[in-house]
This record gives sequence, structure tokens and C-alpha cells, in this order.
Amino acid sequence: MTDTFLDASPDERIALIEARLTASLAPLSLAVRDDSAQHAGHAGAAAGGHYTVTIVSAAFAGKPRVARHRLVYDALADAMQRGIHALAIVAYTPEEFNESSI
Repeated sequence: MTDTFLDASPDERIALIEARLTASLAPLSLAVRDDSAQHAGHAGAAAGGHYTVTIVSAAFAGKPRVARHRLVYDALADAMQRGIHALAIVAYTPEEFNESSI
């Protein structure tokens, strides 16, 4: 995925992130936002994109926040090495999402 990710347009990068997370975590809801423009001129901006992922998956049930984030990072491992500079993650179980006011 990394070379494909690096060569992709911003919209294609989002689609690749969505595809990888969907295949790994079967989310009930998934939103990926490209925040790279907010970091223009940032020292690390040239190293890759900045993204925010909001994901709802039963795979997170019974897992603390760190373990949930690890599942997301694992699904995007190769892109995290070279194509993604920063990733903000909001990870819910379906029950948590239904109880939230989002």
C-alpha cells in the first residue's frame, strides 16, 4: 500500500485508508478526514499527511483506548511508516457510539 499511497491523490489516500480499515476492522461507521492543509509549513508536513479517523467497530469491545489505537495502527502499518505523518483516532464500540451525542 505504501507506494500506492504515496503516489495517490488526496481523495485516493482517504479511500485507501478507508479500504484498509474496513477490511481489518469491519466498522459500522467510518469517517476519515484529511487535515494536511491545516499543517502546511509544519516541519513534519513533507513527510506525509495528517488525518483524523473516527471509527465505530465491535472489534473494540472490551479494549482500552491504547489497544483500540493499536488495532487501527496495525491496519495502516505500512502507510504509517512512510505515507502518514500524523493520525488522530477516535474509536468507539457500537454501544459507546449509540450512547454518545455525536
